[in-house]
Amino acid sequence: MATLLLRVQIYQGVRAVLQQKWIWTTSPRRCSSLGRVRVEKILIANRGEIACRVMRTAKRMGLQSVAVYSDADRHAMHVAMADEAYHIGPAASQQSYLSMEKVIDVARKCGAQAIHPGYGFLSENTEFAELCKQEGIIFIGPPSSAIRDMGIKSTSKHIMSAAGVPIIEGYHGEDQSDERLLSEAARIGYPVMIKAVRGGGGKGMRIARTEADFRDQLESARREARKSFNDDVMLVEKFVENPRHVEVQVFGDQQGDAVYLFERDCSVQRRHQKIIEEAPGPGISPEVRRKLGEAAVRAAKAVSYVGAGTVEFIMDSQHNFYFMEMNTRLQVEHPVTEMITGTDLVEWQLRVAAGEALPLKQEEIALRGHSFEARIYAEDPDNDFLPGAGPLLHLSTPRADALTRIETGVRQGDEVSVHYDPMIAKLVVWGEDRSAALKKLRYCLRQYNVSSVDRALEHTCTLVGSQVFHVCKCGNAFTDSTPEVTGWIDGKPKICGESSQDTACCSCFALSTLIIQKCLIPGFVIPVADPHSPFASSSGNRVNILHTRNLTLLQGESKVEIAVTYNPDRTYSMEIGGQVFQVSGDVIREEDASYLRCSVNGVVSRPKLVFLGDTVHLFSMEGSAQVSAPVAKFLAGVGGSVVQAGAVAPMTGTIEKVLVKVGDRVRVGDPLVVMLAMKMEHTIRAPKEGVIKRVFFKEGATANRQAALVELEEDKEQEAGSEE
Repeated sequence: MATLLLRVQIYQGVRAVLQQKWIWTTSPRRCSSLGRVRVEKILIANRGEIACRVMRTAKRMGLQSVAVYSDADRHAMHVAMADEAYHIGPAASQQSYLSMEKVIDVARKCGAQAIHPGYGFLSENTEFAELCKQEGIIFIGPPSSAIRDMGIKSTSKHIMSAAGVPIIEGYHGEDQSDERLLSEAARIGYPVMIKAVRGGGGKGMRIARTEADFRDQLESARREARKSFNDDVMLVEKFVENPRHVEVQVFGDQQGDAVYLFERDCSVQRRHQKIIEEAPGPGISPEVRRKLGEAAVRAAKAVSYVGAGTVEFIMDSQHNFYFMEMNTRLQVEHPVTEMITGTDLVEWQLRVAAGEALPLKQEEIALRGHSFEARIYAEDPDNDFLPGAGPLLHLSTPRADALTRIETGVRQGDEVSVHYDPMIAKLVVWGEDRSAALKKLRYCLRQYNVSSVDRALEHTCTLVGSQVFHVCKCGNAFTDSTPEVTGWIDGKPKICGESSQDTACCSCFALSTLIIQKCLIPGFVIPVADPHSPFASSSGNRVNILHTRNLTLLQGESKVEIAVTYNPDRTYSMEIGGQVFQVSGDVIREEDASYLRCSVNGVVSRPKLVFLGDTVHLFSMEGSAQVSAPVAKFLAGVGGSVVQAGAVAPMTGTIEKVLVKVGDRVRVGDPLVVMLAMKMEHTIRAPKEGVIKRVFFKEGATANRQAALVELEEDKEQEAGSEE
């Protein structure tokens, strides 16, 4: 009996190891219907943080991971993490990450038995899922029929209505002429939402508030949809004012079972792109939560769904909800669901794709605590949130632990490419309740220091710490009298830095001045000086007199005049805007960072210092600031002239469309050029009236930020007419 028990224990141990290391599944091309194929290698057909996320779970399960990369990602983090990596083409996604043939070819070469598409790119491409099936490669996602039915919004609305899921009525017909869509918009009533039927992630979506702007918004949505999904078919539906965006995580297996893993609230958005997500939805009662979940499961079962999916709903102030769309993939914000359920949804994906049953039944899925996710974007909140490409010269993050996750695909020194999405990372936190999780989020955001996106982080910090965010997101706070979060963000792009004259901001200037003094100026680079040299000291001490020096610093476009008096006790008196600050301190070095240990008017602080060229960056729990020295007048003209009488690029991007030619007359606000940057389309308009003298870029070319796009000159005929 003891021997038999020992054999059973050995068998169970070996079986557990095999289940941990191998995924077993059937394959119609590589074995008989009764056979099984062993999956040892997974190709991740994506880039950035989601590719790294999938690789972490694959490595934990003992599976080899294969990366693909474009020219722009040759040295990317996901390439370094993978066991193997293959080049698949130029930076443009249409020629690399969206090329089905290239991805499949890599899968053949490396011998990968399965492909994980991540999100975006090919993740919701019906043809790609079919191609994988034809090649005998496991597509880690739903069947192509589910992608097709739910990916085409007009079809999904009909299916959901038949399944008893509430929907918002609109036009989802085949007639795509401008006239038909315009007439349907008039029938529905403005404002209306124009959506790409294969859209997702806010791409190919526009709001037309009046008939006058419908055609422009329609054409813009079509262009963006063609670029993102290679499909420009549109639907038109009523736009719900002040909505709440609530989505439900669902999971189905090949045995026909499906469960929901509760809801996420994603109402904080900008241009239909989510900024902050949380789970569970605040103020949602257990009864509404159950109804949401059951409706989402009905939606999944209606299309025989397999794998991870998200059913998105619009919710009004009375907690009535309506089906919006279903994303047939893993969502960007899936970590908040993992945090409140204690699951690994990528592992679930791999096991379900292999034919295993769902790891948990509905009654076994427990809700615990609260979680937030904040997206870290490379963008400028002071310039209408335009995306910004460039190097990440400094990057430091909070320490990851059981309550904090850093989901990223970049490292310090990496380049944020103009060709892809501006999101560079996600900060995910967990707390026992919403208040604890929100406090944790605010604390960790202050520890997330990125030199090139510090203003974007400052904006997010101000947002999550504001009373408006707290009120809008707590209890049943979505009422007609409560400001809607999304509109509030779009309406107040300069939310941070509005009180730049307060004591705290002036103290930042004083601290920056002290840093410059400590660094012996030129270039703000700490020199290695000869300690015996009489020129190595910048103490400013004088015999019998107090030396005062005037400094001019730049914070953005603003000049700050500072009078620094060197005191005998090696402290400083700094006069800024009529206020005097008593400042003392020194620079200390700890591990891989420099800090300023200082006292300003008796208040001791310890901000982190980062020296980048001629700019000093300060990072503290109170916020971030950066200052630099103004360029000398004799150097201001060096480097070439800039065409001022025209339009310049507000960010680095690709010239998608040139709408004017030399000799055209334009009025103020007329569209000149359409730029595409980080999957977002931007129309550059005429800043003044005049005649096009020069167009500097052709379609398909890349223009750097502040590059002159079009030169305008005064209309001589108009001038002559005005003289007469």
